[in-house]
Amino acid sequence: MALSIANNVSSLNAQHNLTRASSSVAKSVERLSSGLKVNRGADGPAALVISEKQRAQIAGLRQAIDNSEKAVSLVQTAEGALNEINSLLTKVRSLAIDSANSGVNDADALAANQAEIANALETVTRISTNTQFGSKKLLNGDAAGLSTTPSSANVTDVSGTTDTQAGTYAVEVTTEAERATVDATAQTTTLAADEVLTINGVTINLTTGDDQDAVVAKINAESANTGVIADKNGAGGATRLYSSEFGSAATISAESDVAAAGDTSGIGTTALTDDGVDIEGTIDGDAATGLGTTLTANTGDANGLTLSIAEDGTDLLKSVTGAQGNVVVEDSSLVFQIGANQNQTAKISIANTSAASLGTGVADNQFASLAEIDVSTASGAQDAIGIIDSAINTVSTLRGTLGAFQQNTLESTANNLRSTLENTVNAESVIRDTDFAEEIANFTKNQVLVQAGTSVLGNANQLPQLVLSLLG
Repeated sequence: MALSIANNVSSLNAQHNLTRASSSVAKSVERLSSGLKVNRGADGPAALVISEKQRAQIAGLRQAIDNSEKAVSLVQTAEGALNEINSLLTKVRSLAIDSANSGVNDADALAANQAEIANALETVTRISTNTQFGSKKLLNGDAAGLSTTPSSANVTDVSGTTDTQAGTYAVEVTTEAERATVDATAQTTTLAADEVLTINGVTINLTTGDDQDAVVAKINAESANTGVIADKNGAGGATRLYSSEFGSAATISAESDVAAAGDTSGIGTTALTDDGVDIEGTIDGDAATGLGTTLTANTGDANGLTLSIAEDGTDLLKSVTGAQGNVVVEDSSLVFQIGANQNQTAKISIANTSAASLGTGVADNQFASLAEIDVSTASGAQDAIGIIDSAINTVSTLRGTLGAFQQNTLESTANNLRSTLENTVNAESVIRDTDFAEEIANFTKNQVLVQAGTSVLGNANQLPQLVLSLLG
């Protein structure tokens, strides 16, 4: 290599390598001191993007686990209150059974039982009203779930499912539902002979001298078995048969053993048959499934919303048609965010458990709810037992629902989240964390290179001085 003074290439080369070694030492120091091998985007752009997403997921998973544990606490609070209501109802039932023992009890004993029952029921209502988690009331109906309000009286029996979202949904009938219907030949006189009708497989015996009113009455006497109703509103005053139900499941097959004539039922020996027609329509602008007079939404936010359409007030053989207003759906269910991502939620509804809301809808009972029971008479005590049993069943079922939600939804989800968190943290660690064994080896190597480079640079800087020996 030629000796020169103006340009010391060897020194430049030593400087270049020393700078690289010094930079590597600095990077190793940063990684060892921070514990991370990716500290900025320049350390690994793709790794940074992936790991930051994983960090967001990890934070979300940790919060979702906390959310699930808080939800468990809330459910346990509600279930604990329901346990106390169950205990009170068991006591009230014992008092009702004691009061039903009318052969022993006098008026004073019955009054004492009634007073104790009234006090217990006040406590049931108080627990229902006052049970809360923080400021959120749990058993007073504030978390009762879906409620629906149709704007038209023609829309009834509205219900939804867990898939149904809160909102306002327009209802329109595009094809009305129809009953199955047939007309017989008009009967003008009384029956001239005995006659046997077969309607939907059920035999109906008519006798000589029956007029049209009698024929209609005998057909209607079997309506519960045939599903068919008769009137005199057929063409020309003929006997008309129509199904009690709407839709394709409603059918009529009517046949007589006597030919149709003015002095017979008019049904004739050839079977008269017809099928009903299912309703067609839309809910929230989307086609709904029709069955009889029932429409069910199966898409969109209204998914699961079911409603019934009334019959036409001017034509009992058909349902109403056209626009039927809106159905407003509100959802007061308790919603828990139990996942790390958008819309990963679970919800549960808790019905009102006050005395006035329990024991309702019991058939053939003088009391409308638990709040009304009165055991001061023997009959009252007997009916009270039925009401109390209904209330116990409602509360027990609700407790079972809450227990299943806690165990199968909240706790299982929390366990799964913990497993997911562990694996996600491990994945983020592989991408982002420093491997100390490897980095210390790199640090030691680069540190030696810096020391060697510094020494070599010093020697390279001395090379131009050799020129002086040539000048001497």
